[in-house]
Amino acid sequence: MKKVCVIGHFGFGKNLLNGQTIKTENVTRELEKQYGEDQIIKIDTHGGVKALPQLIMQMIEAFKHSENVVIFPAHNGVKIFVPLCNVLNAIFKRKVHYIVIGGWLPSFLNGKCFLKKNLMQFDGIYVETNTMKKALMQLGLNNVVILKNFKDIKILSKEELQNVYEKPYKICTFSRVMLEKGIEDIVNTVISINEKNRKPIYCLDIYGQIDANQEEWFAKLRNSFPSYISYKGSVPTDKSVEVLKNYFLLTFPTKFYTEGVPGTILDAYAAGVPVIASKWESFFDVIEEGKTGIGYEFDNQKELEKTLEEISSTPRTIIEKKYKCIEKAKEYLPRVAIRSLLERL
Repeated sequence: MKKVCVIGHFGFGKNLLNGQTIKTENVTRELEKQYGEDQIIKIDTHGGVKALPQLIMQMIEAFKHSENVVIFPAHNGVKIFVPLCNVLNAIFKRKVHYIVIGGWLPSFLNGKCFLKKNLMQFDGIYVETNTMKKALMQLGLNNVVILKNFKDIKILSKEELQNVYEKPYKICTFSRVMLEKGIEDIVNTVISINEKNRKPIYCLDIYGQIDANQEEWFAKLRNSFPSYISYKGSVPTDKSVEVLKNYFLLTFPTKFYTEGVPGTILDAYAAGVPVIASKWESFFDVIEEGKTGIGYEFDNQKELEKTLEEISSTPRTIIEKKYKCIEKAKEYLPRVAIRSLLERL
């Protein structure tokens, strides 16, 4: 009998850098460290509906031979894998756990009584923030546990922090490259500030995998970049701190209101880089306003511009936050965050 079967979006053989894949891999890696690789079964859900018949056969075998089953489905997958796990578990009587990626589940469950009843049968539903936990409990779910997002990355020491910056200040985005991540907002904001001042106040670098469905949009946007805005491509997860540590601040102008704990912010904290972000639903669970970052009204580009203009006049307000960022990063170390799951396996 194996200790855990993980059913998630691994994308074996592909270089996938989306949040779903990264979190699935991060949690699985920690489980392997705890129990040994030979105690972990991995089932890849990449392939969608076409792969479903094969997945069902794999899941039957997994339930036969695993003490615990851990699933990581996104929006469409929840409708399939949650009921399916309960059907199989009626036979095999295993511990079933659902690790939620992002902050969308509470709103998604509104009006879905069948799905809520199925989730109530799970041994644990693991969410990233207190905001999510409260929302799910209000829907009647009493098996909700906080499992903070985490990354196994090196945190800079206080001595390694950069504390001298000059204009133009280097800022960046470090997420999927897509309209919904606010990429166009920060591009337009930097252009507006620099043109207003008739000189570069900020230089913007954009990192991340371009969304496959938005390549045309980004190509058009990229053609409009002035010399002080660049697309830098993707960065391997183990190189994130090395790249980010050279930046004045990270911008996170997301338009996804139901973000959970974005991995990009954990990267920034480990690199001692404060964050300017739109106030998504769980903003205050992740960013200590005035200490590790600064927020602005959600989806309000004018507020983003105003905030960046104020920062450029008082750069010490950002530099003073750098030490607090590396302290905050310690809350998201794997060995700290994973405890809430290990206690229930």
